[in-house]
Amino acid sequence: MNTYDRYQISFKRGQGSWLEDFDGNKYLDFASGIAVNILGHNHQRLNNALKERIDGLWHISNLYKIPEQEELSKRLCNISFADKAFFCNSGAEAVEGAIKVARRYHFSKGNKKRNDIITFEGSFHGRTLGTLAASANNKHIEGFGPMPEGFVSIPFGDHELLKNNISSSTAAILVEPIQGEGGIRVIPEECLRGIRVLCDENDILMVVDEVQSGLYRTGRAFAYEWSNITPDIMALAKGLGGGFPIGAVLSTKGVAEGMSSGSHGSTFGGNPLACSIANEVLKIFEDEKISENITDKSNKLVSGLEKLIKRHKNKIKDVRGKGLMLGIECYIENSILTEKSLEAGLLLVNAGENVVRIMPPLNITEEDIDEFFLRFNNALESLEN
Repeated sequence: MNTYDRYQISFKRGQGSWLEDFDGNKYLDFASGIAVNILGHNHQRLNNALKERIDGLWHISNLYKIPEQEELSKRLCNISFADKAFFCNSGAEAVEGAIKVARRYHFSKGNKKRNDIITFEGSFHGRTLGTLAASANNKHIEGFGPMPEGFVSIPFGDHELLKNNISSSTAAILVEPIQGEGGIRVIPEECLRGIRVLCDENDILMVVDEVQSGLYRTGRAFAYEWSNITPDIMALAKGLGGGFPIGAVLSTKGVAEGMSSGSHGSTFGGNPLACSIANEVLKIFEDEKISENITDKSNKLVSGLEKLIKRHKNKIKDVRGKGLMLGIECYIENSILTEKSLEAGLLLVNAGENVVRIMPPLNITEEDIDEFFLRFNNALESLEN
């Protein structure tokens, strides 16, 4: 179907932060499959983990205990606030699952009418009907109505407005610590702390969507950690499988008690193949201490981008974000800049608010960062003043 406005290019192979097309041209990948290939391409340990699984069980069904799934659950709970995990296949499924967990929690407590979810304008939570309703983006919902009810979308940054929208029917507040699709908008730490306080005061749940910002993308395991708060539920996906499809819903034990047998499920979610790859991703982060260098790499990128902004101040105007989840706000149309970057052998991703996303693999080398500046500057130079 004509659902993708694709660039007219295909890739034959990849290594680390680099991709090569069928004509032998090399491209520096600072898109990472939209924050998915967090360890780059063709990582040998991930390849080996897949090869080892080929002759073993791929799928067995959640009718049975799955040791690889139990191991992954423990690993994720150990690095997060959570006590419980549910596995699925994508970010949209993870957010859908998080919404169900939040509503089911209140239902199990006898609060059957407490099912509204407060969300924020500019958010993006997925493309299922439920997550589209949560995002409330007119561009994405056109022609797909009617939308599911039970979502209250408000502008971000008005604490009093948020407070006034909490009612006896509110079940949870759903927030991205950094809005990815919405333009790499970092939610201020004090705002996340304020949401946590409101949730505690009103016996509602705080749900964080870390599909794009999670798994060390910002320099910590999860972006919510920068605010020194803990949520009740978290949606996770993208980088978890290093390129292999897997998602997860994490929650505290108390919140998860509402999810009784048969209340939710997934045919493929958490199968041995997906979980073995995700386990290896987390082992690599631990063994290679990748997260320790993300802040230094981010500082180098931000510093270099600020110099380019001064040099090309009529084309780009600001850099924002955290860790290796950065955005360049443009004066020119962002799609033009990503096209010119592609011509210069650099892969970037558009976002809302006329922003170009910069999301390299988290194990990006210093040399590749230097090459990024050369290619991005070439793209900017090729634009008319």
